[in-house]
Amino acid sequence: MSNKLSLSASDRINTLLDDASFVEVGAYVTARATDFNMPENDTPKDGVITGYGVINGKLVYVYSQDATVLGGAIGEMHAKKIAKIYDMAMKVGAPVVGLIDCAGLRLQEAMDAMNAFGELYLKQTLASGVIPQITAIFGTCGGGAALIPTLTDFTFMTAEGTKLFVNSPNALDGNNATKLDTASADYLSNNTSLVDGVCDDDMSVLTEIRTLIDILPSNNIDDEVADCTDDLNRIIPNLDGFAKNGRAVLQNIADNNVFFEVNKNFAKDMVVGFVKLNGATVGCVANQVEEGSDMLTADGASLATDFVNFCDAFNIPVITLVNTKGFVATVDNEKLMADAAAKLTYAFANATVPKVTLVMGDAFGTAYTVMNSKAIGADMVYAWPNAKIGTMNPEMAVKIMYEKEIATADDKVAAVAEYKKTYTELQSSAMAAAKRGYIDDIIEPDATRKRIIAALDMLYTKKEERPYKKHGAV
Repeated sequence: MSNKLSLSASDRINTLLDDASFVEVGAYVTARATDFNMPENDTPKDGVITGYGVINGKLVYVYSQDATVLGGAIGEMHAKKIAKIYDMAMKVGAPVVGLIDCAGLRLQEAMDAMNAFGELYLKQTLASGVIPQITAIFGTCGGGAALIPTLTDFTFMTAEGTKLFVNSPNALDGNNATKLDTASADYLSNNTSLVDGVCDDDMSVLTEIRTLIDILPSNNIDDEVADCTDDLNRIIPNLDGFAKNGRAVLQNIADNNVFFEVNKNFAKDMVVGFVKLNGATVGCVANQVEEGSDMLTADGASLATDFVNFCDAFNIPVITLVNTKGFVATVDNEKLMADAAAKLTYAFANATVPKVTLVMGDAFGTAYTVMNSKAIGADMVYAWPNAKIGTMNPEMAVKIMYEKEIATADDKVAAVAEYKKTYTELQSSAMAAAKRGYIDDIIEPDATRKRIIAALDMLYTKKEERPYKKHGAV
């Protein structure tokens, strides 16, 4: 059920938190069910250790399931202990970290256990957007328990021995685990956005969580800014050489070149994660042409949507790096593309945090519009000198617009080149967009870091009022 080389439930907590900082809550709670001979079973701590401590001095609440106690299955008191931690965390505004190794619902407690799941879901829902929620799976997390990490903001798994599923692979019609292990970390991280990081072992997972806690605000009104130890005006030579590699650009412009990426294996055309700029946490969304595609996919749009929504909930500014020519044209992608693009548009347009966009390369059609363009509410939009911004690739555009002229030209290649040059200058260049006010400035690539920092500093006190509504429906 658990990894052979995994840490115990208590060791995971002690490794995660600063030395000697853990304070346990509910240490003497045990199961209270009387059916199915439950009193004959010893259930120390009812299978979950709960409490609080600090990570790099930051208060964190934590629970760690113990698979040696009824397989870590969730029963009434087990869930109440976790719910208690959520109540405490909400009162003081501190993150909750769940370390999961769970056999699912405790069958011996039947309806009491089922109701306990629902109560826990409610606590997680109330906490969403108020305090960060992080989970790590070290063993099994199946059935109703699978909703627990899915309701959190970030989820990590170890590469071997962990399972996350609603229905196990063997329960799927026509499938079995040897054919396709739909519960494995590898499958989930490559085919869904449920898993933000896959690590080799328990220690690596806990180290990732410590790093993430250090980056994130403690709650949705926290505006803590760390001291910046990097040069704010640092020049980055040849940065435009990475126009097709958003990940590399983000790493280069970040304080001390540290970029914390999430969902790295899913949707290769999109990169999302966090950097520090002038000591402040900033969310990053970038097209990734080099490893993915120069066309936006539905998966990429969905990944960016969830990330932008998280950043907006916690008042984290967002920078967007754009290099996309349009939407992927496949049957499978088309099923989801319009919906995914609409949701991404809504996420960017609805976000009231500071939003800065940089066009690194191509920015064509609606795919650019939905990538935090000026039209949907970006506060500042910059472009590198060689960026192209327009309805479509200039060569394709002129072939459509000047079809007859090209067909009758003596030198068709020269005619296309001439029309393309004129069209680019007038309609598809960074300068053309800047003259129309769609780009705020054309910046040199080597000055990207200092220009984005300056923009975010200017936007630090941004306040944007919206019409009253309970919530959107997109």
